[in-house]
Amino acid sequence: MLGNRAVLLLLLLLPWTAQGRAVSEDSSPAWARGQQLSQQLCMLAWSAHLPMGHVDLPREGGDETTDDVPRIQCEDGCDPQGLRDNSQSCLQRIHRGLVFYEKLLGSDIFTGEPSLLPDGPVDQLHASILGLRELLQPEGHHWETEQTPSPIPSQPWQRLLLRLKILRSLQAFVAVAARVFAHGAATLSP
Repeated sequence: MLGNRAVLLLLLLLPWTAQGRAVSEDSSPAWARGQQLSQQLCMLAWSAHLPMGHVDLPREGGDETTDDVPRIQCEDGCDPQGLRDNSQSCLQRIHRGLVFYEKLLGSDIFTGEPSLLPDGPVDQLHASILGLRELLQPEGHHWETEQTPSPIPSQPWQRLLLRLKILRSLQAFVAVAARVFAHGAATLSP
């Protein structure tokens, strides 16, 4: 998985990628809109810090909580060639990941805290995920969401650590998704 510095570097390169190749006026609205929404989602994910200062999370070695986290991998077809050949596999993976994080942000892990109330950063993040998810799954088109388990209820003492872990994995996920949409808008639009 990408380190925080690598993900931050990817985020800094997003505007450069979109400017490096002109996106024509008649470009596909789905790719261009996906690029806008995913960049907004990236910014929100990186700004949704919980009020507590800097915390280094302990590294985990393959336990079951990290195995369920969605990742965009090589076999998902999100590389430039895979997107040219058939973007549906990649977009489906992104959609499944967004459904997963949408469920987590609506779970008891993120509810009940004053900093997490409506119009707060987590609520904005949730709304942004919903917008991108709806773009990927237009009305009447349903993708399987078999790998989106419902979150297990957490204990109050676990929630702070779980929030941090979820936000970090969401940051990495949306950074890669934003790169996919930036590439799609710059190269795959008609």
